[in-house]
Amino acid sequence: MKPARRTTALASTAVVLATAGTLLTLTPASAATTCTSPVFKRQLFANTTFSGTPKKTDCDSAIDQSWSGAPASGLPSNNFGVRWTVTRDFGSGGPFALTASGLDGIRVYVDGVRKIDLWRDVSTTVSKTVNVTIPQGKHTLRVDYVNWTGSAKVKFGYTPRTSATVDKVKPLTPAGTAASYDTATGKARLTWARNKEMDLAGYQVYRRLQGDDSWKKLTTTTAGSYTDAPPTTGATYLYEVRAYDKAGNESAGSADKSVTTADRTAPAKPAPVGAADGQPGVTVSWNAVAGAAEYLVHRRWDTDGQDEPVVQVARVSGTSWLDTKVEDRLMYSYWVTAVDTAGNRSARSAPTSVERGDWAPSAPTGLTATTQAGTGVTLSWRAPNSPVTRDLGLFRIYRDGLLLDEVGAKKTAYTDTDVRQGASYTYTVTAVDTQDQESALSAPVTGTAPATGLTPAAVGGLRGAVNGTDIELAWQRSTEEDVDHYAVHRGVLVDGDWQYELWGEVRQSWLDEPTLYYSHEIYSPRGETVRWAVVAVDEAGNSRLASGENFSYVTVTEPLADPENTE
Repeated sequence: MKPARRTTALASTAVVLATAGTLLTLTPASAATTCTSPVFKRQLFANTTFSGTPKKTDCDSAIDQSWSGAPASGLPSNNFGVRWTVTRDFGSGGPFALTASGLDGIRVYVDGVRKIDLWRDVSTTVSKTVNVTIPQGKHTLRVDYVNWTGSAKVKFGYTPRTSATVDKVKPLTPAGTAASYDTATGKARLTWARNKEMDLAGYQVYRRLQGDDSWKKLTTTTAGSYTDAPPTTGATYLYEVRAYDKAGNESAGSADKSVTTADRTAPAKPAPVGAADGQPGVTVSWNAVAGAAEYLVHRRWDTDGQDEPVVQVARVSGTSWLDTKVEDRLMYSYWVTAVDTAGNRSARSAPTSVERGDWAPSAPTGLTATTQAGTGVTLSWRAPNSPVTRDLGLFRIYRDGLLLDEVGAKKTAYTDTDVRQGASYTYTVTAVDTQDQESALSAPVTGTAPATGLTPAAVGGLRGAVNGTDIELAWQRSTEEDVDHYAVHRGVLVDGDWQYELWGEVRQSWLDEPTLYYSHEIYSPRGETVRWAVVAVDEAGNSRLASGENFSYVTVTEPLADPENTE
């Protein structure tokens, strides 16, 4: 008899074997033997009924053995039994071929269901192959072999059927996918867990741009990872992995994993770029560039015979820019650069040139009106600083749409003293150059004169008397320069209130007479006690009678009418 061909395990040593395209581990036998799938657990019995305690238990990587005598110490040469079992994950399952042969009896079970039955004492080797469909997931294979007499031989194998006409089962979707991105290298690394299918041929890795439904196949690999170098545009890309088997069946895509790439791609340069001369400056414009977050505007002052530098003059988010720092009668060239959110800059656009004309100044800005106690309304503004105007001549002040006054180019303030107390006015200011080109009106403002303190003082030294039928009044001349005239009023008492009626005006004399006079005939005197008031009125029309302030008056009793003159 030949010695039994069997696997011997060395102490604390694991032997890696291959069967049916799969790596198997042969684990050393022990008193409580545990064999790692897909290695078989083998039990040897000293009977053909597999009863009692096995004489020996160990691990067997493949069932392909023959014995000429006892298969192991303590076993007989005849009438012994050997049982192999393994539980393994078949992944998505599918069609398999189970092949068994031997001397003498052999039976094969899947999950306890007998699939092959060659159970008889024979003198020649018998064999059989059956096709089965194994469902997805974990299943148990069991092979029972008995030798009654004579030589012993047993062989068993199970392999997936990979013909495309037979295998229509898709592999399981790869699980455990993960994606990472290295901004320094610009590479994405995708990893996943290996599938359990025995007929697995490999994996296909796909990528698509976020927002785009079209997948692009990147590679086919048998590994469990892949490194990709997506375009460095700052876009987000999605990855998925699909398993495929030897029959060409492809699984569903794994869970999508996204990476956002570093943005190292510059936007396109702006085009076309145009420049238009106008007021208050040169307007540079261009078409929007895809992916641009802002634009840089560059300018050069073109002079005859001089190579002036190109300098950046603006950073804007829109597609136009107004250059208000240009001077009249000069030539300028402009370029535009697009910049994306990552700071990538495009090449400069083609240049565009424009000649600056001779324009009127821009309107003054920042006009304000402040009530000035005791004086009037004070205006202030800022001189136009764009476009650059070197020949500014003066400013014109308008009140309620009418020209009020003019001041020199170096003055940016003006006080309107010719105002009526408490009245409101609308003011605007324009700038005028030395060629008498006038700017547009500034933004209007409203100014209000002081409510008090603008009326001329009460006249001094007022005295008066009735002389016959005439009232004769005299007073001291006002020293205030803006007094225009004096209003003479006659007041009578009506229901307890004095009511005044204008009787005449006396103009401020151009001479410096210290005393002014007024005389007027009293018509139809009735013997009433009345008041004669003299009120100074300034050039703006302010007077104490109008404002309700105290004013000067004299009280006289007018004579009775002459009966002879009464009609």
